[in-house]
Formats: sequence, C-alpha cells, structure tokens
Amino acid sequence: MNDKPIGIFDSGIGGLTVASEVMRQLPNENIIYFGDTARFPYGPRSAEELKKFVFQIVNFLQNEEVKFIVIACNSASSAALEVAQEHFDIPVIGVVEPGARAAAQVTRNHRIGVIGTQATISSSAYVKAVRTFDAGARVFQQVTPELADFVENGELSGKKAEDMIKRYSNSLIEADIDTLILGCTHYPLLSKTIQKIIGEEVILISSAEEAAKEVGEILARKDHKRKNKIPQTHRFISSGDKSKFLELGSRFLGKEIRVVEEIKLG
Repeated sequence: MNDKPIGIFDSGIGGLTVASEVMRQLPNENIIYFGDTARFPYGPRSAEELKKFVFQIVNFLQNEEVKFIVIACNSASSAALEVAQEHFDIPVIGVVEPGARAAAQVTRNHRIGVIGTQATISSSAYVKAVRTFDAGARVFQQVTPELADFVENGELSGKKAEDMIKRYSNSLIEADIDTLILGCTHYPLLSKTIQKIIGEEVILISSAEEAAKEVGEILARKDHKRKNKIPQTHRFISSGDKSKFLELGSRFLGKEIRVVEEIKLG
C-alpha cells in the first residue's frame, strides 16, 4: 500500500477529465492536479519547449511527494513522455498509448481517425502507437487547433462549435473511419457534439478514460493502491490566474472545486 497522492498535469484544465476518471475508477486515491494555465495552449509549442515544461512540472510534483505521474496532455505526452520516463525514477505515463490500444481493440474496419493539436498530430504519436497494436490499421489524422480553446471558453455546443467540428470532420467521414480517438484531454467535453457530427456509428475513444484504467492496473501490479477510504485530499494548482480555473474547473471535473492554489514555475 502507498498512501501518497497521484500527480496529474496538463496545459490547462482539460486534464481534469483524466482526474475525474481517476477519481471515479480509483475512489480511494488522493490527487494533486497541476494546470499550466500560464503557458496554455501547448499545441503550437515546439517539442523542445514541451520537454522543458514537462521536466519542470514533474520535478515540482516529485517535490510534492507523489507516487505516480500522469501527463494528461496529448501534446506533452507526444513530445516528452519517453525522455521523462528515462530521466525520472517515479512511474510516468501519458495518454497516447492507452487511447491507441483501446482504438485498436474496438475498430472493426481498421480505419481509425485521430483529432488533436498541431503538436500531437505533427508527432504522429498516435499513428505509431496504433500500429504497435494493429499493424494493419490505417490512421487518418486531423489537426483541430481551435477546439481546445472552445472547451477552455466553455463553448461545448451550439452552431459555432458544430460548424467548426463539421469542417474538421469532412475528411474523416470520407475516409470511412469507424473509430475516432479524441487526441486531446479537452475533447471529451465536446463528445456529444462530436458524436452528433461524426455519426452515431463511430466509436469515440477518450484517452482520459483509458489512461485512468492504466493507472489502476499499474498501481495494482505494484501493490501501491491506497486502501484507506478517508480522508481524501485533492489539491488543484494553477500556474496562471486561478479565477478561470475555479470558474470552469468544476464543469471539467464533474464535481465542485473550492480551492485552487496559484504557483509559478519557470
């Protein structure tokens, strides 16, 4: 048993979808969530910038004595997961591999779509990951740079959001995909609108849900699950203005956030 908290971080508040799934699937665990809102968005950043940010945040979370770290950001996972795993002794996972595995398991026609930020799509991380699980799969990628901003601004439905998603979905619909990976932890909050546009027959894969499953499996193998049911202590930290985090964070998490700490990095 290990009572230390799980560390989860993202470029903003989108990674709270991962935190929410971890809380649902592992209700005894404590969480420290770090949202790098001062440097959001990560999507247009270079790989070198993202590696620097990841190392800063992992170092910070290590100093907070977490037992496990989830890079709850597809852009950061794509750019820096491997080097972080090599550099740090603490277990670190990302969100790309769990999502890719789930997509490979459920696809029927081996035609899988991925939507994500520029950094995620440019890295082809999902293409490589999917093909490790299904060598015959065809992966169709689509950059969707504005969608994370829609979510951060609380625009989860309506004509403007639908028109944006329609524009991005045309090529994926033409490719006859039967599975779509939501390659950004912000996107699960748009899942209803995305499903409406892409079609009910297409299976949506949330990397948030799949990453939470992997956390549980690894903690179980290491016998590091927290057995105590009480007290639970979750901390929420922002590198930027905490007012927006407080305003929208509860919607992402699915439960009320009362306190957000503000801590500057870098």
